[in-house]
Amino acid sequence: MDIDGKALAGRIKRDLAKRVKEGIARSGREPQLAVILVGDDPSSVSYVAGKAKACVEVGIRNTTIRLPESITQDELIAEIERLNADPAVDGILVQLPLPRHIRKRQTLAHLDHRKDVDGFHPLNVAAMWQKLPCVEACTPRGIITMLLDNGIRIEGRHAVVVGRSSLVGYPVSKMLLDRNATVTVAHSHTPDLGAITRQADILVVAIGQPHLIKGDMVKEGCVVVDVGISRDPETGKYVGDVDYAEVAPKASYITPVPGGVGPMTIASLMQNTVDCYLDHIDPRTDDDRDIYTQGF
Repeated sequence: MDIDGKALAGRIKRDLAKRVKEGIARSGREPQLAVILVGDDPSSVSYVAGKAKACVEVGIRNTTIRLPESITQDELIAEIERLNADPAVDGILVQLPLPRHIRKRQTLAHLDHRKDVDGFHPLNVAAMWQKLPCVEACTPRGIITMLLDNGIRIEGRHAVVVGRSSLVGYPVSKMLLDRNATVTVAHSHTPDLGAITRQADILVVAIGQPHLIKGDMVKEGCVVVDVGISRDPETGKYVGDVDYAEVAPKASYITPVPGGVGPMTIASLMQNTVDCYLDHIDPRTDDDRDIYTQGF
């Protein structure tokens, strides 16, 4: 059975639109997401346009700041600091990848972690691992939302995550673990990958290799989440890390590519932006939130 990420994302955005209207009624201002786009990479431009469209659907003011590829590290940080200080900006997103001469980690570390809607700031990452309130990374948050929305039990299941990136693999492993799954992380140095993936009740694949997972690498009834997306050079169509034609007949649930995880990543970005907005206009007072907003 396909997990329709596009349909779920639509429901989430409609719910967020209601929450935004309520927030505007209380505060007198709309939420604002500032997106920094450095250079003119076609994929990045396309992603930013998709995020701007989602903002319109939810009622978020989108401000895209386009900067030349030649911008210096100091100039980029100065722009981030300006947005940090602007009380009308609730969320800041630096579109990745950045030009080679820009240090990604140093750049992201200068974000106000309370406005870091991608969930990449070191304080948000640290808070996640310590089970403190934080802004969660968008794709992992979307994956967990999809599983829960489809009534898929996580507790007590064996989850195998293929890929150990800081964007998907590590955080989704932690989120699954926090929901009482037994988690195995496999990667490019794992011998006999199929022997590991065949153990999975829930298989999350985020490694960036088209059609890596074949039908004989999963067991009957497995839940398969395909995060990868690449363009097939022969057909021009988008394909995932999972060979859908071989794996889908054996899976109880599977995310298609496209239409699965992708729409949920953007929906989760909208959720993070609205959460940051609501925290700004109506700060929580519980102890954990006080620790979070003050930093560590």
